[in-house]
Amino acid sequence: MNITILGGGLVGSAIVKDLAANADFAVTVVDLNPATVQRLADEAGVRGVATNVGTLDRLDDLLDGADLVVCAVPGFMGFATLKKIIEAGKNVVDISFFGEDPFLLDELAKAKGVTAVVDCGVAPGLSNIVLGALSLHLDSIDRYDCYVGGLPQERHWPYEYKAVFSPIDVLEEYTRPARYVEYGREVVRPALSDIELLDFPHVGTLEAFNTDGLRSLARTMDIPFMKEKTLRYPGHANLMRVFRDSGFLDQQSVEIDGATIAPIKLTSRLLFDQWKLKEGEYDMTVMQVVVDGSEDGRRVRYTYDMTDTFDRATGTTSMARTTGYTCTAVARLVAAGAFRQPGICPPEYVGRTPGCADAVQADLAARGVNFEITVVELA
Repeated sequence: MNITILGGGLVGSAIVKDLAANADFAVTVVDLNPATVQRLADEAGVRGVATNVGTLDRLDDLLDGADLVVCAVPGFMGFATLKKIIEAGKNVVDISFFGEDPFLLDELAKAKGVTAVVDCGVAPGLSNIVLGALSLHLDSIDRYDCYVGGLPQERHWPYEYKAVFSPIDVLEEYTRPARYVEYGREVVRPALSDIELLDFPHVGTLEAFNTDGLRSLARTMDIPFMKEKTLRYPGHANLMRVFRDSGFLDQQSVEIDGATIAPIKLTSRLLFDQWKLKEGEYDMTVMQVVVDGSEDGRRVRYTYDMTDTFDRATGTTSMARTTGYTCTAVARLVAAGAFRQPGICPPEYVGRTPGCADAVQADLAARGVNFEITVVELA
């Protein structure tokens, strides 16, 4: 089976190597950077194409012969790229985190007979798969809380943060309004708001704040209370609020000495070098999914805790592992025909397809990514 992967960045590289390790797959990686393409061709033995996907009006020629596409481009170009993939008639698993509504492409995908799994990372992604599986198991669900974040293992002032996926997507998370569900109704709050301190196994105290991670769940799941919050070391959110509220994350250009520039571009340029993991620095991913519901007449709470760390043996970041391996697990299901549903398919659709959640968790466990699952009865 021929699989084409668009994007060979931090997460895309992990996806390429993981799928290329399967002898049944012939993998092609497409990236703007020729050096990235050459590196992955050398390291993973894949075919490489260096081109700017964003400048192509159509992807039919680029994707000719592909049986499945994985889209791992930055969020700002994700929606347009996904549309081109669907127009080319290719099944796709997408991890790009774009702001547009993916369901705007639902009719197109159905007309093309394309299965398009979107938001297929760690959260949204793996968290949705967990919830979808529990929706099959429980009689009813009344609350879903998800807390997730990628963090450096060691804290360094002033940011106490390292960007372990596309840094521009991180900054967009800090500006995009966050959608929640309360009492069965969607509510919108500013990003970086409602900061709370919470304790997590193996990690300690982290801060949780609003970001737009609930995504499709507000539409697809009938649960009266749902929220997702991003995790960072305490103090990071208020610092980022200063940046945002002072205009440093604005998209609209300003004029300085006759030149125009969008403040977020300058901020990105200054921050990204400081946010890169340096030699000897390692990341971790912390996620907790809490689901309250009814099971056999009892009120129960299922808690899924995951703490994953940088793989020093392969040099793979934890965020690349947890995001990329969730994506590759679902890609294998789509490739095998185990998940097949024409249209836009958020990951909860995968989770509520019998057997798929178990297959994803087994794939992750085989790569050292595991949950600690606790179940308690509520009063």
